[in-house]
Amino acid sequence: MRNAGFRSAGAGALAGLAGGLVFGGVMALIGYLPTVAALVRTDAPVVGFAVHLLIAAVIGSVFGALVAGQRELLFWGLAYGVLWWFLGPLTLLPVLLGKPVAWDVATAQALIPSLLGHLAYGAVTAAALALLRGGERQFRPGLVVRASTAGLLVAPVLGLGWNGLITGALVGVSCAVVFGARDEGTGPALVRGAAFGFAWWVLAAVTIAPLLDARGLDWAPAAVRAAVASLPGYLLLGSGTALLTCWLGGLSRAVFSDDVRHAFEGRLAGGRVISIWHGVIAGLAGGVIFTGVMVAVGFLPVVAALVGSESAVVGLVIHLLISQAVGVTYAVFFRRRSFDPTSGIGWGVSYGFLWWVLGNLTLLPVLLGAEPRWSGAGLALAFPSLVGHLAYGAVLGLLYQRLEERVGPWHLTRSEAAAARAAARREQTLSAAPALWSLIACVALLIPVLVS
Repeated sequence: MRNAGFRSAGAGALAGLAGGLVFGGVMALIGYLPTVAALVRTDAPVVGFAVHLLIAAVIGSVFGALVAGQRELLFWGLAYGVLWWFLGPLTLLPVLLGKPVAWDVATAQALIPSLLGHLAYGAVTAAALALLRGGERQFRPGLVVRASTAGLLVAPVLGLGWNGLITGALVGVSCAVVFGARDEGTGPALVRGAAFGFAWWVLAAVTIAPLLDARGLDWAPAAVRAAVASLPGYLLLGSGTALLTCWLGGLSRAVFSDDVRHAFEGRLAGGRVISIWHGVIAGLAGGVIFTGVMVAVGFLPVVAALVGSESAVVGLVIHLLISQAVGVTYAVFFRRRSFDPTSGIGWGVSYGFLWWVLGNLTLLPVLLGAEPRWSGAGLALAFPSLVGHLAYGAVLGLLYQRLEERVGPWHLTRSEAAAARAAARREQTLSAAPALWSLIACVALLIPVLVS
């Protein structure tokens, strides 16, 4: 067991060096190496690069040890990169240099290039560690076709144009190649797609687009702030592609599979109707919590405008009805996907964030006859609503999980149901689910930094 831990840490150190080389190149371009060199009382970039690689190897070894039992690494790597951006340049580096911690928005915004570098470090480290681990990944042409088709169909709906069609196809193909076929359900696929859409935004809109425009690697805060207008589109593109790929896979099984277990598996489980009622109750509870935010910012008359009214009371009624409808969709998409309060809150907060992008930023303004509020200014104005959506999602996910736990499958005893939930919880912990929740939460927290 100890040898396995050492091997995982050693592989993580090598992977961290690979990520450090990429990140070091970025730091050289943005002139940040002398700051790192100041840790050893010099300002030589070469010394800074050497210190940076040492740090990259050390935290890479920690990463390797932490994810030793994980089956997926990409989202763990991205979340780990964001974590070290908070711990490193915002916290530990200033303290080691004798300065106060840099936890204000202005400093965080100035360090956006470092944030993107940490994301690159996390992604490259995760990819290198996966290669060092080895293992076979079966290539499925059918899945690639379904995923690329899904991306091509979703892109025009979002109005992304011809470039969007190319991006949609690439998002679909890369999703199929990186993750393969996953039996995770529609809800988790939506969240995975949103996180993958964020990764693609960093890669395509923030990195590749400036290079194609002959601007070089332009990770300056002003350039990133200008690219924020495309972030909601990439989030929805990733989610929509994952959703449609999941549905096309189900349609393919229904048409071509002769295994009757696929047809009867859901029916034998039972409980779908009561699950819908749980979604109604949980959605209503989340909507009541969300109401406090809407009253504070005076947003209820805006909701009332959906039915041609300006009354706050009418807005409250519409808001609570929408909250219940969203709760029903949560019940449909996330049924039997949360096995304890932590997973319930994780999926709920992630779903609340998705509905902030889809609802507040996109559908609401469109239904009121305006353009989607995807600009940096629009995202900044909608930040109070983001807080409300996250609170709504937390209450929705937690309450739904508690209600669902009380109703076990009819063919299992209570002890058998508890054992099944424990096994499913362990299985989910070994997946990328906790990393997905963490990454979505980080993206939500970074919105003020990106648009300020």
